[in-house]
Amino acid sequence: MTDQANGADTAEQPQLRMNILAQFVRDLSFENNVALKGLQAADVQPEMQVQVSLDAKKRAQDDQYEVISKFKITATNQTDNSTLYLLEVDYGGIFQIEGVPEDQLHPFLLIECPRQLFPFVRRIVSDVTRDGGFPPFNLEIVDFVALYRAELARRQQSEAGEPAPLS
Repeated sequence: MTDQANGADTAEQPQLRMNILAQFVRDLSFENNVALKGLQAADVQPEMQVQVSLDAKKRAQDDQYEVISKFKITATNQTDNSTLYLLEVDYGGIFQIEGVPEDQLHPFLLIECPRQLFPFVRRIVSDVTRDGGFPPFNLEIVDFVALYRAELARRQQSEAGEPAPLS
């Protein structure tokens, strides 16, 4: 009888299903100031700054969502604070998601979906920086949970009328 009870429990709980239907580069820009200024790579000591933002929206089709991860990577020369290069990439995915409760859908879209896309963005960033004449830049793993919590805190501050921290 316990088998029937277990079977009934699993039948009541919807199974989580996530399929990545498509992945794409929505926008890509690489500005190589070293090449423009005629500097040699040996003349620079890069300091890296990475900014990440996320966006998600419902698509017209049932259970489909578009999630965009936006990365802005700035390399500045430590010796004179000049910009060496600026790389901006918006990388998206279209996801079919079923079985996620409505109250958990927002964090799922902005945490789990970007986590699935991240290895592909990392590869693009590495290839573009290498092809641009710099050592390949390997993005560190992004903590999408911390990023999501920070955005929630920022929104709560702005809704409460407090000044939001500059980012």
